[in-house]
Amino acid sequence: MDRRKFLELAGTAGAMAAGAGLAKAATKAAKPSDNKEKDEEFVAVLVDTTRCIGCRRCEVACAQVNGLPVPDPARDGALEKDRKTTVDQWTVVNRRETEKGEVFVKTQCMHCEQPACAAACPTKAMEKTHLGPVIWHPDRCMGCRYCMMACPFEIPRFEYDSWNPRIRKCIQCYERLQDGEQPACVEACPQEALMFGKKSDLLQEARSRVYRHPDKYFHHIYGEHEAGGCGWLYLSAVPFEELGFPTDVGTTPYPEYTKDFLLSVPVVDMIVPPLLYGLYELTSRKERVQEQEEGA
Repeated sequence: MDRRKFLELAGTAGAMAAGAGLAKAATKAAKPSDNKEKDEEFVAVLVDTTRCIGCRRCEVACAQVNGLPVPDPARDGALEKDRKTTVDQWTVVNRRETEKGEVFVKTQCMHCEQPACAAACPTKAMEKTHLGPVIWHPDRCMGCRYCMMACPFEIPRFEYDSWNPRIRKCIQCYERLQDGEQPACVEACPQEALMFGKKSDLLQEARSRVYRHPDKYFHHIYGEHEAGGCGWLYLSAVPFEELGFPTDVGTTPYPEYTKDFLLSVPVVDMIVPPLLYGLYELTSRKERVQEQEEGA
């Protein structure tokens, strides 16, 4: 049984698991899983779009650190079109024409405080870490792609062309953070358009900039409350819809929408995810045996 047939087989039961997973996330899955560090404050990145010059060094640094194809900003003409993140580019910079002129905007995973992707995942392959980044565990993923459907920012990408597809997205350089370093994109920015630190400190800095320069900034910090709060915060000179940001995501954490559903699906929540994961493991084992036999 190939992955496509398996996903078709699991579709109906998977839908139930997704609903249960979303509900459970309101109390567990969407919150940091490492209780040892539960009191540690989430880190974040503040993006000041008024400072960005579109050099795309953040894209280059991201690719180099994560082993992705390295872009060539001087020759690839990427700024001539509107781009979204891909399996090979976890962050992209777009150029926008606004009422106040040309603006460059960096896009990547928003690392929500209560991420819908982690809530929707029935096998906990998506995890909200104690530091703040949302990461993906390949050994837990069964390829259901509920994380993609759940994300209000449309960020997770699936390797459709791979024989062993993965979910790909920015992980906010989680390994670097564990080593006491900052994200590679922040370190590479020559204009200090990106600032890394604790979210509370960055919010204070963002408010200070708006207060000191009220005519320079649009009076809103994007990511402070969107979807319940995010690990990436943005300042802009123009309303965020002019920059292509979704402004209809609301301020309620997405897992909260389904928390009242939890009591009605306790059996499904306990049984279906392990069942699906077991089916996936069985399918993978059969595929490995078949490959070995063909090789022999």
